[in-house]
Amino acid sequence: MNKVIEYQEQLVPYTHAALMAKVAAQLTDSRYQHCLRVEQTSRELAQANGVDPELAAIAGLLHDYAKQRADETFINLIKTRGLDPALLNYGNGVWHGVVGAELIKTELHIYNENILNAVRLHTVGAPYMPKLAQIVFMADFIEPNRDFPGVDEARQVTAKSLAAGVRYQIQHTLNYLVEKGQPVYPQTLATYNAWVGGIGTVPSN
Repeated sequence: MNKVIEYQEQLVPYTHAALMAKVAAQLTDSRYQHCLRVEQTSRELAQANGVDPELAAIAGLLHDYAKQRADETFINLIKTRGLDPALLNYGNGVWHGVVGAELIKTELHIYNENILNAVRLHTVGAPYMPKLAQIVFMADFIEPNRDFPGVDEARQVTAKSLAAGVRYQIQHTLNYLVEKGQPVYPQTLATYNAWVGGIGTVPSN
């Protein structure tokens, strides 16, 4: 992670160092270090799955940009940006991705929809997820410091098939939410139905 990286594709209006500094300024060091690990894991998954590694790395670095904002910030964005008012029934676990993409646009002036979509979907998934979104979704779940029952299996499954990793994660997540008695965001349930339950169409991998 100490290797000097320079962006080559003009996907964002920053050098790698400048973008890292902007992300670091919004997060605790532990959360920022997590973003760096997701950045690297996203790059590796992209290389293994025929996706632009630079695009994936940027999305991975940015995925938790809004994670530590106040609830009031998200609530205001939901109300003023014309977002689904049903989002108000949920919390940071959903908001920091789905709503946080708005902060990336406003504060960082990053408008690449592939990046923004990957940030939005990393918290809730979607019945159809482009490979870039799948990569960030999985990189967040299996980055090297993750330590929970099943993470090693998740890494092994993902190494064999990115789509199989997505199925593994969404099933794990839904089980967790049900066990904890927590509400399930409708898009997360729709993701489960498509990827695990076979209702709808998911991209082949």
